[in-house]
Amino acid sequence: MIMKISMAMCKQPLPPSPALDFPPARFGPNMLNLNPYGPKDKVVVIMGATGTGKSRLSVDLATRFPAEIINSDKIQVHQGLDIVTNKITADESCGVPHHLLGVLPPEADLTASNFRHMANLSVESVINRGKLPIIVGGSNSYVEALVDDEDYTFRSRYDCCFLWVDVKLDVLRGFVSERVDKMVEKGMVEEVREIFDFSDSDYSRGIKKAIGVPEFDRFFRNEPFLNVGDKEELLSKVVEEIKRNTFGLACRQRDKIDRLIKIKKWCIQRLDATPVFTRRRSTVDADVAWEKLVAGPSTDAVSRFLLDIASRRPLVEASSAAVAVAAAREREMSRCLVA
Repeated sequence: MIMKISMAMCKQPLPPSPALDFPPARFGPNMLNLNPYGPKDKVVVIMGATGTGKSRLSVDLATRFPAEIINSDKIQVHQGLDIVTNKITADESCGVPHHLLGVLPPEADLTASNFRHMANLSVESVINRGKLPIIVGGSNSYVEALVDDEDYTFRSRYDCCFLWVDVKLDVLRGFVSERVDKMVEKGMVEEVREIFDFSDSDYSRGIKKAIGVPEFDRFFRNEPFLNVGDKEELLSKVVEEIKRNTFGLACRQRDKIDRLIKIKKWCIQRLDATPVFTRRRSTVDADVAWEKLVAGPSTDAVSRFLLDIASRRPLVEASSAAVAVAAAREREMSRCLVA
């Protein structure tokens, strides 16, 4: 049985993300040498290649701190194709509010500038509620566009803690292959079939850019003319292509993070999750490794980060009722099973 490493199952409904109705952002053009806001607010950014456990870590942290999650995966911002895009499920979210997840029509084209605007609004909204924004996703170029905007606005307003969940590529390759097989078992082929259009072969816009969509084009176009054996053979080739392309994406994502560290001098804490994946056949061993190597050190890092410089707006203090709810959630989480 293939064990899913990416997230614990907590059997709690996903609350709807609040509407994007925020006060105007207080941006200014000249903030390199002067910060008019006083102490900076805090933002946590979780980075990593596809399949490394970024979503799992974001939920772990959001259940240990008063936090909400902001998606930075440019494909998951779109509605639909939940299997293909590997969107976090209601159970996996453990009740943590998620923003910018499935909010755009499938055909919309999201640019880095669009994402920067939406993410800024979401960060401000989360902070205004006294919560810690946790930005998580694999679109590192979009995260870079947000954090290092041309006017230095984001860094003038926010102090960032960067966490990188990393897995050695040879180990990640095997896990990616297993994950694609699981996606096929869960219904990926039929999910893509529902949006396939014989009259449209443009896969350069919107959610149709997602890996797992253009690869099926030749399968659906040839399927009516193939016997059962040839159809199975072609499907196998398509699945293998999806695996290669997904792993290629993981390599590019890793290279971008490496560039941010070496060229742009971002201070990013690397968390080696490789042993979690090498032990994934044992739920207990994998979970112990995750806590020891990823969740625990990340919790310590965020704790130090939050205590380093006082925010101009402290996080909301939990009421006695909230503490009771949190305790109940912790008890529930202790019973979570990895699928």
